[in-house]
Amino acid sequence: MTFQAAITTELPFLRRYARTLTGSQAVGDAAVRETLEAMIAAPDEFNEAVSVRVELYRIFHKIWTDSSLRPIDIPGAIVGAMPRGLRKSLLLTTIEGFTPHDAAYILGIDAHEVEHNVSQAREAIHSMLSAKVMIIEDEAIIALHLKSLLVSMGNDVAAIVRTESEAIAAAQQVQPELILADVNLADGSSGIDAVAHILKDITVPVIFITAFPEKLLTGDGVEPAYVISKPFNPDDVVATVWQALLVARETAAIAEYS
Repeated sequence: MTFQAAITTELPFLRRYARTLTGSQAVGDAAVRETLEAMIAAPDEFNEAVSVRVELYRIFHKIWTDSSLRPIDIPGAIVGAMPRGLRKSLLLTTIEGFTPHDAAYILGIDAHEVEHNVSQAREAIHSMLSAKVMIIEDEAIIALHLKSLLVSMGNDVAAIVRTESEAIAAAQQVQPELILADVNLADGSSGIDAVAHILKDITVPVIFITAFPEKLLTGDGVEPAYVISKPFNPDDVVATVWQALLVARETAAIAEYS
């Protein structure tokens, strides 16, 4: 595989990470564009002795520094009390599947620090976040697995639905604080369409779970900030739920404070 092809293969996953890290498609995609522009402007900065995937993420973090992800000192903003290092270490080692050693290289820290950050982040999940969640999933086993994970994090699974129409009705009734949605539903309807309809009435973070994440991460049009691949790793779900709720709580706190 050529260098260009290798970069192209990794871009959907870097976009996913950037969007999850920032909680925004626009901001995350801008960060990825800046990374690619930096690579074009200074190709000698790319360490060819390291895998393309690891080096791509390292350059991303070199460009997109903590100053770009500054905690917000606003009452009620959970992220304001949470070090960014915890978030990055957790996402890199769970959703992106890097080893602590690779994550340490990407972030420019020690592998032991990465492991410590991940441990602290998991504790924070249980102590700081809980929400009313709706699951849109037509496969019963997957839905029950997701419910088990969410409940173990302290969340309340208020509804599990299998079709677009059920999802719309349930959202109106339970007013969820977080939605986990499959893309292809039981009756051939679309989880994407269901979510689009729901978001007309309420503002709620949505995590899509799909076997084809690249179809949602093309870079064209409005796309979700949070995407988990099927079959999913439980750690991916935990990390993404944590991130989505952090961003949502912070945004609500900012809106109330301003």
